[in-house]
Amino acid sequence: MSPLKITTRDTAAGPVLEVLGDLDYAHAGELRDLLTTLTLQPGQLLVLDLAGMDFCDSSGLTALIAAHQQALAAHAGIALAAVPANTLRVLRIVGLDQIFPLHPDSETAARDSRQGS
Repeated sequence: MSPLKITTRDTAAGPVLEVLGDLDYAHAGELRDLLTTLTLQPGQLLVLDLAGMDFCDSSGLTALIAAHQQALAAHAGIALAAVPANTLRVLRIVGLDQIFPLHPDSETAARDSRQGS
């Protein structure tokens, strides 16, 4: 089990949260708590960069859905970047790949949002 570490950085498109470690039952609350501290503006893009995520269980998926709901409530967008293969497989099985725009990295997500993709 890897401890969860989330770093936040601001970009021109909006905040990027880099998720490192396990997004699981023991740690998903940390992401949900951090989300409540974000102030998203209409038109911004919240990017969750999952390149460093080792594991994601159903609690982690629920935290991702909470992020999606928060972005929608703020009239902002959301995208997932660098989703690990094992998590991508689960997202596809449960249909969340139809809800979240998926990008190879956070820079591509920000660029695509500026281009209106």
